[in-house]
Amino acid sequence: MAAATALTNGLSKIPTHQKKKVYLCQLLIRIAKGKKLECHFENDKRISPLESALSFWTLLEKEEVELEKLHKDIHQLIQIQIVAVYMENGYFKEAAEALERLFTDSESDKPLRMKLATVIKSKDPYVPLLQTFSYNVLISKIKSYIELFMKENETNFLLQAATKEVESQGLGAITLQSKTVNADENDKENLETKQRPHSGGKLREATVLQSLNGLQNVEKQGHALVSTRKKQRWTYKEDLKLKLGVKEFGVGNWAKILVHGDFNNRTSVMLKDRWRTLCKIQKN
Repeated sequence: MAAATALTNGLSKIPTHQKKKVYLCQLLIRIAKGKKLECHFENDKRISPLESALSFWTLLEKEEVELEKLHKDIHQLIQIQIVAVYMENGYFKEAAEALERLFTDSESDKPLRMKLATVIKSKDPYVPLLQTFSYNVLISKIKSYIELFMKENETNFLLQAATKEVESQGLGAITLQSKTVNADENDKENLETKQRPHSGGKLREATVLQSLNGLQNVEKQGHALVSTRKKQRWTYKEDLKLKLGVKEFGVGNWAKILVHGDFNNRTSVMLKDRWRTLCKIQKN
């Protein structure tokens, strides 16, 4: 990506360990905005925050060799969530276009590429693959990486060095924000782009991890909302809309039916389950 390339050129003369700190903070800023498709870090507006994050994760991978398994896990989780975020917002065409940008023709990429292509064709953002390798799992893996990073850099100036570079790139004061949970204070303290005096490696570790905990809470509350939805009784009006949707779009096109119907806090999975129930009732 353009931002990563420009930053790499600007950091060509500094030590490797300092580069890694800058790359890591750039990654965290983008992960924090990962579900906000209206946010742009690249000149190419097609590139989502997570796609931009992937470019910085790739730079980190190049600087390290001892964490190959963890690197691969996080790399694939970001790829999966790039597609998932588009699908959650109903942007199936954009998800397909992102898939083309994400993968090469190499054999190693082929299995995941084919799975994600099948998921996009289903137009169902609640398929097991996307639920199993969720945003919450991605955050957990990144937390594991940061914990290892902090242990190896106990007297690091992670935020201080990285935020200087963020400011020099003209990104301005970027903070983590969440409408779902009250994580703003932690986020501002940890990732906003302004200088702070160094207060010890242990404190830095704690504050960076607090930011990621805030992001995890957003995901957990989202799952709680889905659980609440499942308890809602289906109304006659909703059943009628579901039947009309199936008649117009056909069985299996649940995401399309959901988009075109006025359902009350439903998901495509709920539509599919309700249709099965209606079919059983009709048979009896």
